Amino acid sequence: MSRKKPRPPGRALGGAVTSSVLGLTALGAVPPPAVVPDPGTAHRALPAAPELRILRHRPGAAPGMILITPQSLPPAPRDGNEILDGQGRPVWFRPVPARQFTTDLRVQRYRGRPVLTWLQGALADGVLSYRSGFAYDGTGYIADTHYRVIATVRHVADPHELQLTPRNTVLLIGARNLRMDLTPIGGTRNDTVRDGVLKEVDVATGRTLWRWSAADHIPVTENHHPGLRPHEPRPYDYLHLNSVDEGPDGTLLVSAMNTCAVYKVDRRTGRIIWRLGGRESTFRLGPGVRFCGQHDAHWAGENLIRVFDNGTLTDRHASRVAWIRLDPRGRTATLVRQIVQPRRESVAIQGNAQELPNGDTAVGWGSTGRISEFSPGGSRLFDAALPEGVITYRMYRLPWNGRPCTPPAVIPRGRTVHAVWNGATGVARWRVLTGPTRKAAKPVAEAAWNGLDTAITLPGTSASAPYVQVEALDAHGRLLGVGARGRGESRMPPVPGRPGTCPGTTR
Repeated sequence: MSRKKPRPPGRALGGAVTSSVLGLTALGAVPPPAVVPDPGTAHRALPAAPELRILRHRPGAAPGMILITPQSLPPAPRDGNEILDGQGRPVWFRPVPARQFTTDLRVQRYRGRPVLTWLQGALADGVLSYRSGFAYDGTGYIADTHYRVIATVRHVADPHELQLTPRNTVLLIGARNLRMDLTPIGGTRNDTVRDGVLKEVDVATGRTLWRWSAADHIPVTENHHPGLRPHEPRPYDYLHLNSVDEGPDGTLLVSAMNTCAVYKVDRRTGRIIWRLGGRESTFRLGPGVRFCGQHDAHWAGENLIRVFDNGTLTDRHASRVAWIRLDPRGRTATLVRQIVQPRRESVAIQGNAQELPNGDTAVGWGSTGRISEFSPGGSRLFDAALPEGVITYRMYRLPWNGRPCTPPAVIPRGRTVHAVWNGATGVARWRVLTGPTRKAAKPVAEAAWNGLDTAITLPGTSASAPYVQVEALDAHGRLLGVGARGRGESRMPPVPGRPGTCPGTTR
């Protein structure tokens, strides 16, 4: 039986929306999320990290690493967490077990230090429409600069958001099934909906400090769809919360995809202060403001909101990033500027926008598998594409300095040695030494670092030497780490950044 080539769920403007909740399929029960050993420690296989195809890279693009979460259709070994440099070369790759996926990989701060955070889990059922509730069981991970998981948040019921606060707590989106009267939209009196829940959880103890139910404040009649279709699956996902952002005053900005609205929520009372967009907008929307099916909403300044507008659902249009100015007194909303998807595609699912320190905007175009960077004036400085059939939930461009506790791996392939140090940043060159033993090894080759897997060709008979050593050097020629394979490997001298020098793990 022949198999059709999988297609990414991004579609051109005007196409039908048939995507799943996250563009992924999960079949049957799955094991609980588990920490996966870094593949760079294995000598038997090379890491299968996806590379970006750079389409445009103009002067002025911001520095920093690119953080993505590759997802394939169907799931593949190249799915997981990935950090790439500005040229699209993999720096760190952490695959996930079969039928699991990761979302929202980014750099944040925990207890005053930079950390990597992400969500990892699985859908319990098959492909689900965005109109139906979905069962998800995931874990929030926090890892230090040595890529060791130092804290987890268990049993997260929604894969959209993992946001650390200065209080060493985490803001999460959760879910629960509720009985509700859906006769106003064509359902029954004793019907089932998927409620969106916001939670603040103390990372150290796992205790829930604050909880908010959207169903207590947003009636089902705010759903953007015209009504329930006959025999539509339950629970009905009339809200589909997909982002939360804490404002300077402690209030929360919450995006609900299926009401096509953004809400400002008072944490203390739980009441909705105002609605932007949707059927019950507090603000009169000026020309170009209306959005629908949005996936990401954040504060961009005082009374200024940045929205990743997918442009999906009933009033489809090309996806964009829109900056919207609010006038609280006059109750008006004005479009300040926008960035339209370069190919004028309507991104079916996922996507985000991030303001960079230099004023640029980094954009992950969700299910199209494209990422971009734009200047404040709207010029496209950077554009890249993931391999065909691979998408990413969000994309961030952030500074990150990583130093694994494991040594570099040495993987011989004939006359070529592959130097792999999974997650090490700052490596400029590799030096290779070979010989009959460690003490007798001599330098035989050098090569510039060229991504997570750097291939170095060895001259003459050095490829058959019983001992091979690779040395990671920074831009000034300083030794960062040493990896070896063969006779005498266990007697390697200690090097900064090698095992044994990482401090103990503390929670």
